[in-house]
Amino acid sequence: MTGTRGPTSTAHGPVVLKEIADGVHAYLQETDGWCVNNAGVLLDEGRGPVVVDTVATEARARRLGDAVRGLGGSEPRLLVNTHFHGDHTFGNALVGGAGTVVVAHERARQEMAAAGLGLTGLWPGVDWGKVELRLPDQTYDGRMDLHLARRTVQLLHPGPAHTTGDTLVWLPEDRVLFAGDIVMSGCTPFLLMGSLHGSLSTIAFLRELAPRVVVGGHGPLSGPEVLDETERYLRWLLATAEGAKAAGLAPLEAARQLGAHPYQHWTDPERLVGNLHRAYAESNGGPYGEPLDVVGIFSEMVEFNGGRLPTCHA
Repeated sequence: MTGTRGPTSTAHGPVVLKEIADGVHAYLQETDGWCVNNAGVLLDEGRGPVVVDTVATEARARRLGDAVRGLGGSEPRLLVNTHFHGDHTFGNALVGGAGTVVVAHERARQEMAAAGLGLTGLWPGVDWGKVELRLPDQTYDGRMDLHLARRTVQLLHPGPAHTTGDTLVWLPEDRVLFAGDIVMSGCTPFLLMGSLHGSLSTIAFLRELAPRVVVGGHGPLSGPEVLDETERYLRWLLATAEGAKAAGLAPLEAARQLGAHPYQHWTDPERLVGNLHRAYAESNGGPYGEPLDVVGIFSEMVEFNGGRLPTCHA
């Protein structure tokens, strides 16, 4: 049985709760811009729901918490973070209670601890509220299976892709995939803290899973077509980077000279600069996920955006 609740309009924009399989809900924040992500709620009979990702601000976290309790009648017993970025983790302490166990890949926990609440400093004008860092209580390496009352949920680490600590939440019986920020329909991928070639390998792996429904970390629900869309972007990026690097152009200069291109209408187009930096690093033989100067490259993205911070509606 599937259905939709909403949309509900608030000061933070509309939210849709859509049941995409029996007891499996996508929580979709339908506002463009950085830090406005999607989440998921998996009902587990008699044991409290499992939540996939939280959100960026106190106000958004309280709204997500209300939605979770509205579906399952209790606080989540388990909360899975698909990666370390604050828009997917800052609500951990507010959505989950004292009895909630937070789970993530071991690299995501390390990255979360290192990043802290640094994301808040990039957009000082956002009302973040009283967010705090709640690190995962439990981590895994390659794979973890969650055995719910009516289904098995697989937590899969594909290697470096969006970050070095990504988790794919895969429901094999329902063929539902919560992909985090690895694939996002109509949104520009962001590889600065991950890997271009690792992302291509991950897309090939996801194609073998053959998902029916894909809940990306941002953007609308999609089907398997989002894998093809993302792969086309990644291969276009690879070819663009190879040509620009051969011409002696730095990533920012290459992005400026590119002009019109097939993906300029996707949200957050300034990410192209960061993606070119990652492509250049890998073409130089750097390891997948090699740390880059994130703050310096973000400044270049602001410069590419006409000196304005990228749009953030958190």
